[in-house]
Amino acid sequence: MMTQRKILVTSALPYANGAIHLGHMVEHIQTDVWVRFQKMRGHECHYVCADDTHGTPVMLAAEKQGVTPEQLIERVKTEHLADFSGFHIGYDNYYSTNSPENKQFSEQIYRKLSANDKIVSRTIEQLYDPEKQMFLPDRFVKGECPKCAARDQYGDNCEVCGATYSPTELKNPYSAVSGATPVLRSSEHFFFRLGECTDFLREWTTGSTLRADGVSQPHLQPEALNKMNEWIEGGLQDWDISRDAPYFGFEIPDAPGKYFYVWLDAPIGYMASFKNLCDRTGIDFDSYFNADSDAELYHFIGKDILYFHALFWPATLKFAGYRAPTGVFAHGFLTVDGQKMSKSRGTFITARSYLDCGLNPEWMRYYIAAKLNSRIEDIDLSLDDFVARVNADLVGKFINIASRAAGFLTRRFEGRLSAQIADLPLLDTLRAQADGIAAAYEAREYGRALRDIMALADAVNVYVDANKPWELARQEGEEARLHDVCTVLINAFRILAIYLKPVLPKLATDIEAFLDVAPLNWNDAQTLLLGHAVKPYQHLMQRVEPVLIEKLVEANKQSTPAAVTPASLGVEPLDDTIGIADFAKLDLRVGTVLEAGLVEGSDKLLRFKVDLGFETRQIFSGIRSAYPEPEKLIGRQVIVVANLAPRKMRFGVSEGMIVCASGNDDSQGLFLLDVDNGAKPGMRVS
Repeated sequence: MMTQRKILVTSALPYANGAIHLGHMVEHIQTDVWVRFQKMRGHECHYVCADDTHGTPVMLAAEKQGVTPEQLIERVKTEHLADFSGFHIGYDNYYSTNSPENKQFSEQIYRKLSANDKIVSRTIEQLYDPEKQMFLPDRFVKGECPKCAARDQYGDNCEVCGATYSPTELKNPYSAVSGATPVLRSSEHFFFRLGECTDFLREWTTGSTLRADGVSQPHLQPEALNKMNEWIEGGLQDWDISRDAPYFGFEIPDAPGKYFYVWLDAPIGYMASFKNLCDRTGIDFDSYFNADSDAELYHFIGKDILYFHALFWPATLKFAGYRAPTGVFAHGFLTVDGQKMSKSRGTFITARSYLDCGLNPEWMRYYIAAKLNSRIEDIDLSLDDFVARVNADLVGKFINIASRAAGFLTRRFEGRLSAQIADLPLLDTLRAQADGIAAAYEAREYGRALRDIMALADAVNVYVDANKPWELARQEGEEARLHDVCTVLINAFRILAIYLKPVLPKLATDIEAFLDVAPLNWNDAQTLLLGHAVKPYQHLMQRVEPVLIEKLVEANKQSTPAAVTPASLGVEPLDDTIGIADFAKLDLRVGTVLEAGLVEGSDKLLRFKVDLGFETRQIFSGIRSAYPEPEKLIGRQVIVVANLAPRKMRFGVSEGMIVCASGNDDSQGLFLLDVDNGAKPGMRVS
């Protein structure tokens, strides 16, 4: 008999200052699928979340809109919950960090940390807006980068050269709130002594927890563990947990005018949301959060907030006398058609626009789940692939099974299945896969689970084609055989519906209504539906029409103001902006041309042999029209993309790319980039 587990699950808290988009949905769908699977298995599993409501951005946004912060966050919470509910995210409680429970826990944890000598106060200097009369967070200070002099850069890093610095290092700084020139002022701040938690964090990050079912659960994924090891070995710094008034948040006990920094009380919001659920339903809160708890606690998060959840949060819990998480599961980001989501291209897709354009939310649930695994990898939403996969898998393979059998049952057998069937091999094959598919769901390997399910759907459709119920219906004496085949198909459809239910809960509910059965649980896959009457079949899912995707993209396009643009100047428009991490993926090196010549059989290519200092590379470049006498390039220094994957061509292997400037048409020519005298082969361009 399976051991019942006690599980508490959370998703990261969306910030109460913006709309929910499909990037958010990746995480909440991933979490929801896992929770629904655990509940189908019979475990006691609770799923809580909340809006993250505190901080300067919320305070300023409310002021700009002419409402109180409380009014703003209440409206945003209603909008967020409507969007998540529209995608069938099944929270047991969706709450707010601006709650009495969160205030109580935040103050209690702070006092426990103080009593444990983990809080220290220091006087620091910060930039202060004299007009707004407030200290400025790093992202609310702008100015010229102290390294490259780029203008309008944030107070913590330069988006042009990638340098990091403190706001006080900016040249000509100004407040992003009022435009005033900030001044330095001293202020007392409170710090959490994270560095003193190093031994515990080293043990926790590398450790695991033995679950009630006897399985050892690692606390972190391998990629996350590697990153945490880097941070721990680099030395953990004390963490500033306070902010000065004016600030929207909870005031620190015995410290008038000082407020908890949002990242102190936001994770505590998990506890607060669960406590609110416990008080309403009678769940024992302490049995989940006491230091000796045998319950499981899991956080599903994006990779960008790993530091807070895998270092700061476990240490906060441990040294306040609570239990640490059983597991922190991080995922990557969402790209659309291979690129960062873009408002100008209409691929920064909000959840509300998706629903308002009439797209079935379960199409997206299926597509995202089919892309997800247990690793920290970015996933791509290809809109063309989305249409093709949903139509092929869900409509063509799965729904088609029921539609090909149900009509015969209604017309010939009053909707009643056979009382017994002799043709069991197909159903035995489907039932035998239950444990393997369950293991994939448990491990968050949803892509593997759905591939296995669709392989079973393929086998069922092979059975349909082999037995041809439409032909049996026309033949005399084949009534019993037709009944048998249709009964097998409805049972196969039911088993596949069980396996898909964590991903497609609304469709599963409609299937349960069609089958006229109680809500399906995982173990139901081992039983058969015999001698049972089903309801008349109603179509269960429509195909995705490409026109809906066009409508969705148009609905999400945001026009840009008419102004001077690159295109109006006769050059190519700028691509979407990227972060410094994207630029850092390019390894640009100085190279010296050792050989340059024509390529026989090509009227576009030149063959180069380039010295990169540490090795010599062969590179093919399509610049023959600009340099018809390639021997004149010998000895010239060029810029090479050195970490481009080798490309096999019919003339040989090209081991990089030589960087050129070009116009938006061939008439403007191609131009090799050069470097100043003194640059050596192999030097990195940054």
